[in-house]
Amino acid sequence: MSDTILTQTHHNWVEITLNRPEKLNSFTPEMHLALRAAIESARDSGARAILLTGAGRGFCAGQDLGARDPSKMTTAPDLSQTLEKYYNPLIKLIRSLEFPVICAVNGVAAGAGANIALACDIVLAAEGARFIQSFVKVGLMPDAGGSWSLAHLVGEARAKGLALTATPLSATKAAEWGLIWDVIPNETLMAEARTLTESLANGPTVGLGLTKIAIQAASTNTMDEQLDLEAENQKICGVTPDYAEGVTAFLQKRVPEFTGGKS
Repeated sequence: MSDTILTQTHHNWVEITLNRPEKLNSFTPEMHLALRAAIESARDSGARAILLTGAGRGFCAGQDLGARDPSKMTTAPDLSQTLEKYYNPLIKLIRSLEFPVICAVNGVAAGAGANIALACDIVLAAEGARFIQSFVKVGLMPDAGGSWSLAHLVGEARAKGLALTATPLSATKAAEWGLIWDVIPNETLMAEARTLTESLANGPTVGLGLTKIAIQAASTNTMDEQLDLEAENQKICGVTPDYAEGVTAFLQKRVPEFTGGKS
């Protein structure tokens, strides 16, 4: 495993840290492949939640532009290849996981770094964190799902304002606008993020995963399609051991002990 990504395995969840702090955790091809490998390894090992964060003073500054100096290149880059080979598979992987992915944004999240955070299921941000759609500063448009996430999370007017002006958005305002879940004091961010991740990892994993997938589908489904999806997914939940345990615990007035297992 590349040292650009650090992993720490807990009982039933995995903490993954972007680890290029000297470059604000900006992405290189090596780092992309290492991150995807870490996520896939967590999934394949039976993890029931992932916590994603960054080392140092920032979460992620997006793409490392060090190797893209126009004065040192003979032709213009085909940026679609970067997206299709690295960013798009990463975003699709995060959103396809059938368990929660929590992101702890410990500092600046810029460009694709911001949009990778927004692809996660629950985003907690330190009070000092900022979200910047910095693409226009280098003549680009939002990618890594940003044009989709922004429009769906904050609406067209605010999405255009953020993307066209590259105005930094404070963590507090990001929470007020519904872009993220919550703002946490800098000094307690990781403790609270780990507590939340562990709690979700000990939850009814099938139900949590199907909840995630259903909410993601709601933006394109009609009401009728969503009702059908709810019925289909609820049937799956209803035959899991966690449903039986949840109802039994409720009737016995005790805390349920979920195992995350399928039927």
